[in-house]
Amino acid sequence: MKINEIKELTTEELNKKLVELKQELLDMRMKQATGNLEKPHMVKNLRKTVARIKTVLNERDGSEVK
Repeated sequence: MKINEIKELTTEELNKKLVELKQELLDMRMKQATGNLEKPHMVKNLRKTVARIKTVLNERDGSEVK
């Protein structure tokens, strides 16, 4: 996701998307550990998207997102 797409979402949608992406990242890491991951570059992309979402949430709250 691009930062512009992320900023358009509501806080509730961002929180839901964050949970989904973290679960997907966990699944990818498990596949990577077993050697079954087809697209290893997607792990890096997911990590960056999670960071973007956390940054936007942090900007909206004014406090740290954990």
